[in-house]
Amino acid sequence: MSIKALAKDTAVYGLSSIVGRFLNWCLVPLYVYLFPSEEYGIVTYLYGITAVMLVILNYGMETGFFRFANKEDNPEKVYTTSLISVGSTSLTFLILLTIFINPISKGLKLPDQSLFVWLIGATVAVDAFCNLPFAYLRYKNRSWRFAGIKLINVGMNIGLNLFFLLVCPWLESHNPGFISWFYTPMGGKAFGIGWIFVANIISSYIILLLLMPQLMGRPWRFSGELLKRMLSYSWPLLILAIAGMLSQNMGQLLIPYLFSNEDAARSMVGIYGANMKIAIVMVMFTQAFRYAYEPFIFSQAKNSGESSRKMYADAMKFFIIFGWLIFLGVMFYLPFLRYFISPAYWEGLQVVPVMMGAELCYGVFFNLSLWYKLTDKTRWGMYLSLICFALMLGLNIWLVPFIGIPDGYMGSAWAALISYFVVMVISYFLGNYYYPLPYEKKRIFAYTVVAGFLYVCGMLMDGILPLWATYCLRTVLLILYIGIIANFENIPVISRALHRFKFAR
Repeated sequence: MSIKALAKDTAVYGLSSIVGRFLNWCLVPLYVYLFPSEEYGIVTYLYGITAVMLVILNYGMETGFFRFANKEDNPEKVYTTSLISVGSTSLTFLILLTIFINPISKGLKLPDQSLFVWLIGATVAVDAFCNLPFAYLRYKNRSWRFAGIKLINVGMNIGLNLFFLLVCPWLESHNPGFISWFYTPMGGKAFGIGWIFVANIISSYIILLLLMPQLMGRPWRFSGELLKRMLSYSWPLLILAIAGMLSQNMGQLLIPYLFSNEDAARSMVGIYGANMKIAIVMVMFTQAFRYAYEPFIFSQAKNSGESSRKMYADAMKFFIIFGWLIFLGVMFYLPFLRYFISPAYWEGLQVVPVMMGAELCYGVFFNLSLWYKLTDKTRWGMYLSLICFALMLGLNIWLVPFIGIPDGYMGSAWAALISYFVVMVISYFLGNYYYPLPYEKKRIFAYTVVAGFLYVCGMLMDGILPLWATYCLRTVLLILYIGIIANFENIPVISRALHRFKFAR
C-alpha cells in the first residue's frame, strides 16, 4: 500500500466518518433546542461512559487482529478466534449489566435513569462485537462496504431520532392510535432523552444483521494458544485504550463528581459536550486516518527498507498539514458554525480552539504510535496513556473547581491540550530512539508556524471589520495556506495553477 492508497482509503473511510459524524452532528441542534442543558448533560455523560466501555469490551483485539492476521499463516483462524473471544465477553457483560442494573445506576449517580443505563449498555455490547467484522472489512480493503454500512447506521440512527422526537409527538396529538402500542407504554413524550438511546440500540442491532455476511459461511475455529498470544500483545493496548478514552472523556465523566450542585454540574457537561461537537471535525479526520493507517502500517511492516520508513514519515507530514487546514477552516468560520447549537450554549464556544488543538496533538500522538506497535513494545503505549491519564486527572481535579461554576469546563479543555501535548513530545523522543524515522521536522515546524500566523491574523479581524469582510479575508488566508502547501509539496493540480500564474506575471 502506497501513500496514494493510504490517502484513497482515508478519503473513503472519511466518507463514512466525516459524513456520518456530520449528519449526527446535525442532531445536536435538535437535542439542544428540545432539552435543557441539564438533560443534554445526561446524554453527554452516558456517551462518555459508552466510549470507555466500548474500549474495555474490545480489549485491544482490533489492533491485535491486524497484527496477527498479517503475521499468521491462517488469518481466518485469527478472525474467528477474535470473534468468539469478544462475543463471549460482550454477552457476559450484558448478563451482568442486567442483573446489577440498579447498583450500577446508583454508582453512576443516575438512580432514576436505570433504563437509560441498560439501553446504552446493551448497545455497547453489540457495537463491541460488531467492531471485529468492521475490522475484517478493513483488513480485506473493502473500504466501500465498510463506509456503506457505517452510513446506513448513521441514517437509521438519524431517522429514528427524528421519528421518536418529532414525528411521534405530532402523531400523539393527531393520530395517537397509530403509535400508542409502543409510545404510550414507554412514557410518550415524557420519556424525553430516553428515545435517543432507543434509536441507538435499534440501529446497532440492524447493523449486526447487515454484517452477517462477515460472520456466516466460514469455518469457525478457535485456538486458545493463539488467543493467549493475541492477549499478550493486546493487553497493554487495552490499558492504553482505557486510559486514552478516559482521558478523552475526562471532562464529561469527572465534572458531575467535582461539584455538589448536580444540576449546575450537568448543565456544564451539556454546554461542554455541545460545543465539543463543533471541534469534532478534527476527531472525524483523526478517526478516518486511523481506519486506514493501522492496516497500512502492518502491511508495510512486511517490507523492510528505507522506502517504508519514508512513507511513514510522509504520512505524519500530511496528517499535520491537513490537521492545520481543518483547524483554520473551523476557527475562521466559527461565527457561522456556532448556529449548529442553541444560543443558550454559546457561552461554551471558548472551548473550541483549545479542543481543536488538543485533538490535533492527540492525532499526532496516535500517528507516532506505530513505533511501539511495529516493534511489539506495546507496553510503552500503555505507559504513555497512563501518563496522559494521570496528567488529565490531576489537571481536571485542579483546574475545573479552580475555574468553578459556570466555566469550569474550560479546565477540562486546557487539561486535554496540555496532557496530549506532553505525551506527544515524549512519544516522539522514545520513537526516535527505538524506531527512528526521517520526519521532515523543519518543514513540519514551518507549516505549523505559518498556520499559527494565519490563525492570529484571522482572529485579529474579529469585531474590527463587518462580518462579510471578515469571512472574505479569512477565506483568502485559507487559500493562502493551501497555496503554500501545494507549492512546497508539489501537489499536481494546485501547484501547476500556481506556476502558470507566476509565468503569466
